[in-house]
Amino acid sequence: MSSRPMNVSGTETTNSVSHFILVGFPSSPEMQLLYFGLFSVVYTLTLMGNAAIVCAVRWERRLHTPMYILLGNFSLLEICYVTTTVPNMLANFLSSSKSISFVSCFAQFYFFFSLGCDEGFFLCIMAFDRYLAICRPLHYPRIMTKQLYTGLAIFGWSCGFVLFLTPVVLISQLPYCGPNTINHFMCDPAPLMMLSCSEDTTTQFIYSTFNAVFMIGTFLFVLCSYALVIVAVLRMPSAAGKRKAFSTCASHLAVVILFFGSVMVMYVSPRSGHPVQVQKIVTLFYSVITPLCNPLIYSLRNKEMKTALRKVFRTEIPAHKI
Repeated sequence: MSSRPMNVSGTETTNSVSHFILVGFPSSPEMQLLYFGLFSVVYTLTLMGNAAIVCAVRWERRLHTPMYILLGNFSLLEICYVTTTVPNMLANFLSSSKSISFVSCFAQFYFFFSLGCDEGFFLCIMAFDRYLAICRPLHYPRIMTKQLYTGLAIFGWSCGFVLFLTPVVLISQLPYCGPNTINHFMCDPAPLMMLSCSEDTTTQFIYSTFNAVFMIGTFLFVLCSYALVIVAVLRMPSAAGKRKAFSTCASHLAVVILFFGSVMVMYVSPRSGHPVQVQKIVTLFYSVITPLCNPLIYSLRNKEMKTALRKVFRTEIPAHKI
């Protein structure tokens, strides 16, 4: 039996595309150099900020608690996430061809969106941890054991890679016979499906359904968790306890809104007709800007994290025991 894909008319097509052209942000060579410098700085700061949190959690014993261990994993995930797209984007700013091989394109697609799914799962896990800590404080040490949070971390890292296999395989099996120009800075599924020679409504439906179920499901889980947390915080008799709990929850909710707000606009309906420039800006926001902001959001409002970060950067003065 032939393994060649069939187009909508029922005739066989061959995959004649061996590489794609990522248009990125078309501009003059001078502007391309400016973009290269700007995004190099952003990428470096993102790596430094998230790596500092990972190191702080690893080296500071006071941060060896489930909340900070999950935050350390989330920061490491952010480093991997931003690295799937930015180095290639930086290389394209200096390249005249701006090409990426077929295999590399779908590898980028797979890792970027798998890690994006993992971020969603980690936000759910962190919301669950805050729910237990604030709403079930007496039972928290017994429930959130090392075995549980280690298992949750493994689940958060692996789920996206398992779940996203199906959409990536389906889209990669579509027939691509030209053109091969993607008007984006990364291998995004929406323009990839638009380049296919055949209109595969089944693949589009499966992909849209997968995104909708995952994003709405994880988003609602996080919102419900924090709704219960807020109710519990409002019932606290201590004003200081309320402030501390709200400070922690505000950081988590800020990251949730940044991540889910932009992602849901783009991917619940991949062919929803967003202008190309809007697609690029929104994608840039959640793929580059959000990972840059997360270390600031989590550290600026957290006294323990700020103390640990000072130690990482060797600016810590001797602290008195509390």
